[in-house]
Amino acid sequence: MRVAIGQLWQETNTLNPVPTTRADFEEFGICRGHDLVEKMEDVNELGGFIQSMRAWPKVPEIVGLVRLPAWPSGTATRECFRWLHEEFFGSIEVAGPADAYLLALHGAMVAEQHPDVEGAILEELRDRVGPGVPIVVTLDLHTNITNEMVRAADVLVTYHSMPHIDISETGQRGAEVLRRMLFDGATPTAAFCKIPAVVPAENSNTEAEAGIAPDLKRRVVELERRPNVLAAGMAPVQPWMDIPQLGSSVLVTTDNDPQAAREACASIAEEFWRRRREYLPELVEAKGAVRLAHEEGGLTVLSDAADATTSGAPGDSVWILAEMLKYDWSREALVTVVAPDVVEQCSRVAPGAEVTVRLGGVRDNRFGTTVEVKAAMERCFDARFKMTGHIGKNMPIDMGRSVVLRHESNVRVVVTTRSGPHFAPEFFRSAGFEPFEASVVVAKSPCGFRAVYSEHAAAIYSVKAPGCAPSDFWNYEFKTIPYPLWPWDDIEKWSPAQDLILT
Repeated sequence: MRVAIGQLWQETNTLNPVPTTRADFEEFGICRGHDLVEKMEDVNELGGFIQSMRAWPKVPEIVGLVRLPAWPSGTATRECFRWLHEEFFGSIEVAGPADAYLLALHGAMVAEQHPDVEGAILEELRDRVGPGVPIVVTLDLHTNITNEMVRAADVLVTYHSMPHIDISETGQRGAEVLRRMLFDGATPTAAFCKIPAVVPAENSNTEAEAGIAPDLKRRVVELERRPNVLAAGMAPVQPWMDIPQLGSSVLVTTDNDPQAAREACASIAEEFWRRRREYLPELVEAKGAVRLAHEEGGLTVLSDAADATTSGAPGDSVWILAEMLKYDWSREALVTVVAPDVVEQCSRVAPGAEVTVRLGGVRDNRFGTTVEVKAAMERCFDARFKMTGHIGKNMPIDMGRSVVLRHESNVRVVVTTRSGPHFAPEFFRSAGFEPFEASVVVAKSPCGFRAVYSEHAAAIYSVKAPGCAPSDFWNYEFKTIPYPLWPWDDIEKWSPAQDLILT
């Protein structure tokens, strides 16, 4: 038996003017064939696939297709989509016939002329392999599930956790679903409900002690413990995509039990809709948040959600930095900026030399501003590390040549060539800092940073600032989303029965 595995992973933010290109995938790290199976055996979803299948009573031949990952960013270009298509389907032709496909996709990738990249890929794959070959797909929690995706795949398996600390486990769950199909004769029957609502990410912490997010996670996890349920997912969609099918989703797949699928799907969708306002966060203006951080004795984490690189924002917002420079800090105050030109400028001077640089407003030329900073160029380094926690298990990251600028206020600006996890402790350590000992860490993340900072921070504030991934996204212009859609529109009545379908 041959099971083919592969990955296409990128989250798109259409508000970000920086396009996603072929180079973004190549720089992140592509691997193919046997190399994929060897290198990814303990990394993210692919590692979950591989380890699970190696533990099956009858171990299949694991056939590596291609791994195509890129960091979240703007809309992929037409050329990029064409190349991804050629790479993905070329790998299938090279691999030859397979008895099943196990794929790790994101579920929220957008390309020019292709608002549903995963749906397009899965539809073509289904056309190529026919109706009898199982296709099981893992998806991010913030996937934008579409009818095309549901029809083309046998089972869609989503992350359950935000922060995304269950990525490898999701791969294992996907492999177990496939095992049940191949060896136990499971027959997937799904109920899918698209909800006309989009919610911010700040209050989506499924690991919190109480709230809507942990309650909904508990429900889908309990569902999956039932012997007749193959997979259950609650997907509060990534908000920053101006596309026609945008909306949150519930998907429940049973083993040939359509009534159970329908009832569970409708019940979870109804609870999400009824409690949707609980997702709305309390935000603090940048000026006030920095003042509060300065008054705090311990570590303060300022969540710069509007410029969250994990949400596909460009990573060069300096609204918070501008306020931080007004204070003196007893310990390092750490902030990051993506600015390849500044890295190149600073790389030409010796450590300790004073430089004057302009930061911000280059990559994000829609909502950003620019500040001029005089600082000492403290050091150059290569931002390469492996990340475990939110978004990764042993995930290799390379943010390119980077520099640390030391301002007289004790603000340290870590400037990188490329985007990446601009919150990760491993990133700050690669720059020479222990973030848990800092006065302030600016985390370019709306919620995922909590996986590593909650137990160390004396205070955490969600900051309101302009940007490409704003928490108040309904105050920004969206042209193609499917109105009426909450919270852009005040929808008085809605019922899951209006939008629930069975497959």
